[in-house]
Amino acid sequence: MIMNSRQIIKELKKAGFVLVKVSGDHHKFKHRNGKIVIVPHPQKDLPIGTARNIYKMAGLKWRK
Repeated sequence: MIMNSRQIIKELKKAGFVLVKVSGDHHKFKHRNGKIVIVPHPQKDLPIGTARNIYKMAGLKWRK
């Protein structure tokens, strides 16, 4: 399964995360519950482990 950063960012925003900072190609998102997630963007083909870790840090359920 190929994941890209746009898909992940869309799901983070849907889950209530807000973009708080952009540093180079890393976008930092924060949720009101205090969770912070950093997504490399733009990147078309994220390694599966990176994508899975982003979901885990965000507290979102991983989907295959």
